[in-house]
Amino acid sequence: MTTGAEDPRGTIAVALSHGFDLLAREPALAAEQAAEILKVVPSDARGHFLMGAAKRRLGEPGEAVSHLALALKGMPRSAELALELALAEAARGEGKRAMALAARAMETNGGIANGWRALADELTRAGDDDLAGRAYVNHVTASAKDPALLEAAVALNAGRIAVAERQLKAYLTRHPTDVAAIRMLAELAARIGRYKDSETLLTRALELAPEFNAARHNLAIVQLRQGKTEEPTAAAEMLLKTRPGDPSYRTLYCAALVRHGDYDRAIPEYAALLANFPHHPKNWMSYGHALKTVGRTGEAIDAYRRSIALKPSLGETWWSLANLKTFRFSDDDVAVMEREYAREDISDEDRVHLAFALGKAFEDKGDYARSFAHYDRANTLRQTQIGYDEDEMAGRLEEIGRFFTAEVFAARAGQGHPAPDPIFIVGMPRAGSTLIEQILSSHSMIEGTTELPDIIAIARELGARGKGLKSAYPAIIADLPAEELARLGAEYLARTRAQRRTGKPYFIDKMPNNFMHAGLIRLILPNAKIIDARRHPMACCFSNFKQHFAKGQGFSYGQERIARYYRDYVNLMARYDETMPGLIHRVIHEQLVEDLEGEVRAMLRYIGVPFEDACLRFYETGRAIRTPSSEQVRRPIFTEGLDQWRNYEEWLGPMKTVLGEVLEAYPSSPVLA
Repeated sequence: MTTGAEDPRGTIAVALSHGFDLLAREPALAAEQAAEILKVVPSDARGHFLMGAAKRRLGEPGEAVSHLALALKGMPRSAELALELALAEAARGEGKRAMALAARAMETNGGIANGWRALADELTRAGDDDLAGRAYVNHVTASAKDPALLEAAVALNAGRIAVAERQLKAYLTRHPTDVAAIRMLAELAARIGRYKDSETLLTRALELAPEFNAARHNLAIVQLRQGKTEEPTAAAEMLLKTRPGDPSYRTLYCAALVRHGDYDRAIPEYAALLANFPHHPKNWMSYGHALKTVGRTGEAIDAYRRSIALKPSLGETWWSLANLKTFRFSDDDVAVMEREYAREDISDEDRVHLAFALGKAFEDKGDYARSFAHYDRANTLRQTQIGYDEDEMAGRLEEIGRFFTAEVFAARAGQGHPAPDPIFIVGMPRAGSTLIEQILSSHSMIEGTTELPDIIAIARELGARGKGLKSAYPAIIADLPAEELARLGAEYLARTRAQRRTGKPYFIDKMPNNFMHAGLIRLILPNAKIIDARRHPMACCFSNFKQHFAKGQGFSYGQERIARYYRDYVNLMARYDETMPGLIHRVIHEQLVEDLEGEVRAMLRYIGVPFEDACLRFYETGRAIRTPSSEQVRRPIFTEGLDQWRNYEEWLGPMKTVLGEVLEAYPSSPVLA
């Protein structure tokens, strides 16, 4: 590039034109061209635009944002520039900013409606599936020609779910093969948690348009959210055949492998993905999760650090470090978390995660007042984000307790599937179930899996057989013939087969919430074993209070709410003890810690397998562990966590009050009126 007697502006204009021509096919050369332009005119807005656009395509979104933000100051009305900045923000994990910038771009120039689709793709690559879905709906809103479909898209985008659903169904009655509308209705269903409906709709869209890869990608995500593993893995492999290097498809493949429990393949796939696309903070976080699960803690911490370096406001990564339990934050870490927490522009989800992480940081420093303040704030914030009805839950548990009487079990004696394979570990989260699982998984005849969703799914499907909004479960069981009970037992075994990696005769399902379905388990799998993991009410409830769960467990946010759920759990288990005496084996956590060998021998006798010394050396067993206690159970038994709640006792009055006689009677299980 020359700068002598020639008109420099004319020369720069030519260079810019050439640089933008290079963007799509040679972004590295486009960046070189931009660098030459900025040497001559450092403040040239279009030069920064070109550099930012090139850097985004080269996988450097942080650099891209810096240049594009400078460019936007000089070209504030450029819709194309605002959209490019939106794409760069999405690529570095700032989804909310990206959506706002894209909206600004569309207001300036509605003719670039396809920008919403590009943003949806970028958000998907960044791992923000929810905002990607919203961007897709915005694309339909901007590009729809049919007024009825446009009206439905506007309603969905505005969050008027019932209106959008009614309009979309009416539209599809007239245009039943419109795959874009079908996909939009599937997005609506997924947004409100009706994943099965969403799956059905997306399957239909693919029947009509087998090459509709966006729908296939959505379908795999919905299947993952339902706990399925084989179908999403196959879908990701199919998508990768069409575009092998696509980062969103590769991210999906990694997530499917993790959900399938195939860490031997997932971890190298994540490493390769991040080698090619090292600037996605959520992918570094997910990589850290996978490394943590297999016990590679040091590498997990490094991955989490990379995520934080790219996006310090990503609260989930900070919480992931805190959730290692054995990790300790530095003073600098705390300062950064406090700075990010104080920002007004972070998401509510990031704020909740940061509050929980700060609670853990101050707890480790012995500053219990500040620690509790953060835990309490995190619980209060989280309560506003989730739709949990504690009265409805209490009523459901009461109904289950009334239904599963001794007479029901006596009438069904000898029915169900005879397989003895499953060992269910149930109870409250944070009650020591991971320790029990690790001990039992150290036995040569017992395989550990994870928290399997299948019993809950079967109960939900039984509930959906009724008419109206009220669940038909458990009452519908009274009308099930013997062969149906056996079929449901066989269905459970078939659904969980993908999670079994060995030929061991027994396997563990550690879903704690299965406690409420112990009666169902008894009827469909009468030879299965059920172990109730029980921990001191205050220790267990406080441990839930300071824990942020990845999903579910809506009861666990708020002192009174947690204590009420604990009471209802104890009451239901006491009723089960009366109606099927001796069939549930209870392990009191404090007794297990005090007399490990005695409690282990009792568990193994209950299961019907011989004692093995390896169960006492459980911390030597190498296996993938997905729960928050993963690092703790890789160490020998320790006692320092038994009474941690006492450091906070002065603030836990509401919890004590609600627990009432359950606290006083522990470790016995009173049946409450």
